[in-house]
Amino acid sequence: MVTIDEIIRTRRKTIALIVERDGRLVVRAPLRASTESIHKLVVKKDAWIRRQQAQVKATYRPFVPKEYINGERFWYLGKIYQLKLEEKSEPALVLNGDFQLAQAALPKAPIVFERWYRDQAHRVFSQRVEWVAAQHGFKPGRIKVTSARQRWGSCSTRGTVSFAWRLVMAPVPVIDYVVVHELVHLQVKNHSKEFWGKVKVIMPDYEQKIEWLELNGHLLRLE
Repeated sequence: MVTIDEIIRTRRKTIALIVERDGRLVVRAPLRASTESIHKLVVKKDAWIRRQQAQVKATYRPFVPKEYINGERFWYLGKIYQLKLEEKSEPALVLNGDFQLAQAALPKAPIVFERWYRDQAHRVFSQRVEWVAAQHGFKPGRIKVTSARQRWGSCSTRGTVSFAWRLVMAPVPVIDYVVVHELVHLQVKNHSKEFWGKVKVIMPDYEQKIEWLELNGHLLRLE
């Protein structure tokens, strides 16, 4: 039997089987759905799930959780840099040709890396929002950096634009697409034909950016 990696219960009406890009099987189920009914559906859909997992494996590069060892590779602005452990104390992490991490910081390396990415994300996203807004007349409110895992960006009714810190690992043109996407939501709140038309006027090749995220987005993480 296929292994269920995660069950998420929400106020939905039906059970959904989702094969993630790392091959994990996630089940989204109604609050009152029994564990037995979930397992029965998984057994019934066993062949379909295995086909989906095989397709994912053939399409997407597998994500390997970080171990924070010499030579390990990390994304930043679409480029990949190697990690070098250094006999130094401050700052704990710098990017200078390579990512240089202080040996003393190894026990808290995941926290150190995430903090570094968050700092860069706030700077980069602020610059890109300001640039796109100035070019196309948008007037966004606050800019927030979030820990979102299911979406790259969002736009609130008050005009706050938010971006997942992991997005700073992507190339700048891809970041710009997400920025454009959220800024257009200041004018069009849905994903209608009008919305995508406005996105295309600003970024004619936006579909290529979506494709890049589809193929590589699951790699933009630390764990």
